[in-house]
Amino acid sequence: MKNTLKLKTIDVNEDIENIKTAAEILRNGGIVAIPTETVYGLAADAFNGEAVKKIFEAKGRPQDNPLIVHISDFSQIYSIAKNVPESAKKLAEKFWPGPLTIILPKKDEIPAETSGGLDTVAIRMPSNKIANKIISLSCPLAAPSANISGFPSPTAFEHVEADMTGRADAVCDGGDCEVGVESTVITLVGEVPTLLRPGGVTLEDLQSVLGDVRVSDAVLNPLKNGETAASPGMKYKHYSPKAEITVVRGNIGEFAQFVNNTSDFDGVMCFNGEEKYFGNKIIVTFGSENDSFSQARRLFDALRELDERGAKKAAVRSPSKDGVGLAVCNRLYRSAAFRFVNAFKRPIVGLTGQTGAGKGYVGEYLKKLGCYVCDTDKIARQITEKNSPFLGILAENFGQDIIDENGELKRNLLAERAFKNKDEQLKLNSLMHPEIIGISLERCYDALGNGASAAVIDAPLLFECGADKYCDTVISVTAPEKIRLERIMKRDSITQEQAKRRMSVQHDDEFYTEKSEFTVRSYGPYDIKQELKTFKDKYLNN
Repeated sequence: MKNTLKLKTIDVNEDIENIKTAAEILRNGGIVAIPTETVYGLAADAFNGEAVKKIFEAKGRPQDNPLIVHISDFSQIYSIAKNVPESAKKLAEKFWPGPLTIILPKKDEIPAETSGGLDTVAIRMPSNKIANKIISLSCPLAAPSANISGFPSPTAFEHVEADMTGRADAVCDGGDCEVGVESTVITLVGEVPTLLRPGGVTLEDLQSVLGDVRVSDAVLNPLKNGETAASPGMKYKHYSPKAEITVVRGNIGEFAQFVNNTSDFDGVMCFNGEEKYFGNKIIVTFGSENDSFSQARRLFDALRELDERGAKKAAVRSPSKDGVGLAVCNRLYRSAAFRFVNAFKRPIVGLTGQTGAGKGYVGEYLKKLGCYVCDTDKIARQITEKNSPFLGILAENFGQDIIDENGELKRNLLAERAFKNKDEQLKLNSLMHPEIIGISLERCYDALGNGASAAVIDAPLLFECGADKYCDTVISVTAPEKIRLERIMKRDSITQEQAKRRMSVQHDDEFYTEKSEFTVRSYGPYDIKQELKTFKDKYLNN
């Protein structure tokens, strides 16, 4: 056990001697817990591999997990990164100092211990005055969160003191952190800037500077087998209290009913003002439902409080993913090791039918009734857009040459190969359908969590792709062949022969109506409102 020095560092001027002491320890190869505006960090000289090793030892952290290098002046970036593109300069001008980390190709001077063995390096400039002063008096610092690995990050000094006393050479008392979740991480290595970890700088903030910014699938999902963590905070289970956490999706009524009817839960994490619904359980709040900043500031403290109050299994009400809420969800999902329960009493509805039958008209009316409508055709287009990660999967199966030099899909070439025989077509479907269904369901869950009266999956191939098994009910839309023919020709500006060819490969009406609870005739003299009245009375008027 180390003899850990406790240093008061609340004020840059009044506590300057303690700040100098912390800087001296760091220059001499020690490790010090320092405050930042996001969470407390456990710092060491980023250029000293032996010093950085001490961080991993103190935290019990896997050494393949990269660290962030903290700087106090933009000029220091040139000693750390090989190439600094204009996009990095634009982001720094807008968001530094602040809670944004930028990943760039690293210089050889940065040791493997700091980069987690990668050829890239993560860099940020904290806005916290104490952190900035310590760095300026010492050197660029590698610093993950100052907690025992896997547990919630520390946002208050008492948490740092509890976790790092006896492990670090010194701990700096800088008060409470402002943001409450770790920095946003974006990589500029690659053709399209990619958000790897959300934080206080939101996706919308990044897009306002860079335009196109992709969101890594690992933001809200576990890393795939064999996938390397390109950023801190991407491991499967992270930020976890000792209590077993389950994230529950649903409004407060659905959440409360589920929790109170499930004897396993002795703890609850909910939003401010919702405590009254849960009787004798251990109740912890983490901000206001419509204020993601308050959720971010409170999240890690709330997770620690569950342990302090003795909770063994806790249900947590899932927040919205809007804005900083994406960062809250990212941390919360990992704290629960991606354990989810849907408590929705509102339905997921399948909407299907032949081409030209009028699904679009029905979908627009359902939106007016408060339903969210997910268009699977749009999702199919999105996952095959330029530089989409899914294109790599298609290329592995149908040849690398289906992607051109600009990262765009050669759709005609893919079609030629995928539709040359039934086996190849089945292979394409086996790749596309699960991806589309997964995205559709996630969007439906989000919509129900945000109050939609129902979530509708609009899918021409609803039954063929197996999406119907996720639906509480199915609506099929029908129209006579002549009307469908006229609609397709007008909609797609094609000839009658081309339209008939499309129609000929589809199932007949009975295929859809026999598998559906509701049938809507989307043509005159029938009125869509009357056609959907039975559905509305059963599923939307509760």
